[in-house]
Amino acid sequence: MEFTGINYLAVLAAAAASFIFGAVYYTALAKPWMAALGKTEEEVKAGAGPALYIVTAVAQLVMAFMLAGVMGHLGSVTMGVTGGLTTAFFVWLGFVATTLVVNHGFQGAKRSLTVIDGGHWLGGLLIQGMVIGWFGV
Repeated sequence: MEFTGINYLAVLAAAAASFIFGAVYYTALAKPWMAALGKTEEEVKAGAGPALYIVTAVAQLVMAFMLAGVMGHLGSVTMGVTGGLTTAFFVWLGFVATTLVVNHGFQGAKRSLTVIDGGHWLGGLLIQGMVIGWFGV
Protein backbone atom coordinates (compact mmCIF):
# COMPACT_ATOMS: atom_id res chain seq x y z
CA MET A 1 0.00 0.00 0.00
CA GLU A 2 1.35 3.39 -0.94
CA PHE A 3 0.64 6.62 0.84
CA THR A 4 1.47 8.91 -2.02
CA GLY A 5 0.05 12.37 -2.18
CA ILE A 6 -0.24 12.90 1.57
CA ASN A 7 0.83 16.36 2.63
CA TYR A 8 3.17 15.55 5.52
CA LEU A 9 3.32 19.18 6.61
CA ALA A 10 -0.48 19.19 6.88
CA VAL A 11 -0.36 15.99 8.95
CA LEU A 12 2.27 17.44 11.28
CA ALA A 13 0.37 20.74 11.65
CA ALA A 14 -2.91 18.89 12.25
CA ALA A 15 -1.34 16.67 14.93
CA ALA A 16 0.25 19.65 16.67
CA ALA A 17 -2.99 21.64 16.57
CA SER A 18 -5.06 18.79 17.99
CA PHE A 19 -2.44 18.16 20.71
CA ILE A 20 -2.64 21.82 21.74
CA PHE A 21 -6.43 21.69 21.60
CA GLY A 22 -6.39 18.70 23.96
CA ALA A 23 -4.18 20.53 26.44
CA VAL A 24 -6.45 23.57 26.45
CA TYR A 25 -9.63 21.46 26.52
CA TYR A 26 -8.64 19.30 29.46
CA THR A 27 -7.17 22.27 31.34
CA ALA A 28 -10.51 24.06 31.00
CA LEU A 29 -12.47 20.94 32.01
CA ALA A 30 -10.00 19.56 34.57
CA LYS A 31 -12.32 19.60 37.57
CA PRO A 32 -15.40 18.08 35.89
CA TRP A 33 -13.18 15.55 34.10
CA MET A 34 -11.49 14.43 37.33
CA ALA A 35 -14.88 14.23 39.06
CA ALA A 36 -16.23 12.09 36.22
CA LEU A 37 -13.09 9.97 36.31
CA GLY A 38 -13.29 9.59 40.09
CA LYS A 39 -9.69 10.67 40.69
CA THR A 40 -7.97 13.46 42.55
CA GLU A 41 -5.57 15.93 40.98
CA GLU A 42 -2.69 14.20 42.76
CA GLU A 43 -3.69 10.81 41.35
CA VAL A 44 -3.91 12.20 37.83
CA LYS A 45 -0.55 14.00 38.10
CA ALA A 46 1.12 10.86 39.47
CA GLY A 47 0.21 8.92 36.31
CA ALA A 48 1.06 11.69 33.83
CA GLY A 49 4.79 11.47 33.21
CA PRO A 50 6.67 12.60 30.10
CA ALA A 51 6.21 9.20 28.43
CA LEU A 52 2.43 9.66 28.42
CA TYR A 53 2.74 12.99 26.63
CA ILE A 54 5.06 11.43 24.05
CA VAL A 55 2.57 8.60 23.46
CA THR A 56 -0.20 11.19 23.16
CA ALA A 57 1.75 13.20 20.58
CA VAL A 58 2.51 10.06 18.56
CA ALA A 59 -1.14 9.00 18.74
CA GLN A 60 -2.23 12.41 17.45
CA LEU A 61 0.29 12.10 14.63
CA VAL A 62 -1.00 8.63 13.67
CA MET A 63 -4.59 9.87 13.82
CA ALA A 64 -3.81 12.85 11.57
CA PHE A 65 -1.96 10.62 9.12
CA MET A 66 -4.86 8.17 8.94
CA LEU A 67 -7.40 10.97 8.54
CA ALA A 68 -5.33 12.37 5.67
CA GLY A 69 -5.26 8.88 4.16
CA VAL A 70 -9.03 8.54 4.40
CA MET A 71 -9.49 11.99 2.90
CA GLY A 72 -7.09 11.13 0.09
CA HIS A 73 -8.95 7.93 -0.71
CA LEU A 74 -12.24 9.80 -0.84
CA GLY A 75 -10.81 12.13 -3.45
CA SER A 76 -11.56 15.70 -4.35
CA VAL A 77 -14.86 15.72 -2.46
CA THR A 78 -12.90 15.98 0.80
CA MET A 79 -10.63 18.79 -0.30
CA GLY A 80 -11.02 22.07 1.50
CA VAL A 81 -12.03 22.95 5.01
CA THR A 82 -15.67 21.87 4.64
CA GLY A 83 -14.72 18.46 3.27
CA GLY A 84 -12.14 18.02 6.02
CA LEU A 85 -14.65 18.90 8.73
CA THR A 86 -17.28 16.59 7.25
CA THR A 87 -14.89 13.67 6.93
CA ALA A 88 -13.54 14.21 10.44
CA PHE A 89 -17.06 14.29 11.90
CA PHE A 90 -18.04 11.02 10.25
CA VAL A 91 -14.78 9.34 11.26
CA TRP A 92 -15.46 10.48 14.84
CA LEU A 93 -19.09 9.32 14.73
CA GLY A 94 -18.36 5.97 13.11
CA PHE A 95 -15.21 4.95 14.94
CA VAL A 96 -14.38 7.11 17.95
CA ALA A 97 -17.81 7.79 19.45
CA THR A 98 -18.95 4.21 19.01
CA THR A 99 -15.89 2.67 20.66
CA LEU A 100 -15.88 5.26 23.43
CA VAL A 101 -19.54 4.62 24.29
CA VAL A 102 -19.04 0.85 24.32
CA ASN A 103 -15.80 0.95 26.33
CA HIS A 104 -17.10 3.43 28.87
CA GLY A 105 -20.35 1.50 29.13
CA PHE A 106 -18.61 -1.76 30.00
CA GLN A 107 -16.19 0.05 32.32
CA GLY A 108 -19.10 1.56 34.22
CA ALA A 109 -17.80 5.07 33.58
CA LYS A 110 -20.02 8.03 34.27
CA ARG A 111 -21.84 9.46 31.25
CA SER A 112 -20.22 12.80 31.94
CA LEU A 113 -16.81 11.20 31.32
CA THR A 114 -18.03 9.88 27.97
CA VAL A 115 -19.36 13.32 27.02
CA ILE A 116 -16.15 15.10 28.06
CA ASP A 117 -13.84 12.59 26.38
CA GLY A 118 -16.08 12.38 23.32
CA GLY A 119 -16.03 16.16 23.02
CA HIS A 120 -12.25 16.12 23.14
CA TRP A 121 -11.94 13.57 20.34
CA LEU A 122 -14.59 15.34 18.27
CA GLY A 123 -12.82 18.68 18.65
CA GLY A 124 -9.43 17.14 17.93
CA LEU A 125 -10.62 15.38 14.78
CA LEU A 126 -12.48 18.46 13.55
CA ILE A 127 -9.31 20.51 13.98
CA GLN A 128 -7.29 17.88 12.16
CA GLY A 129 -9.83 17.70 9.33
CA MET A 130 -9.91 21.47 9.03
CA VAL A 131 -6.12 21.77 8.93
CA ILE A 132 -5.65 18.89 6.49
CA GLY A 133 -8.46 20.18 4.28
CA TRP A 134 -7.02 23.68 4.34
CA PHE A 135 -3.49 22.51 3.46
CA GLY A 136 -4.76 19.87 1.05
CA VAL A 137 -4.08 16.16 1.34
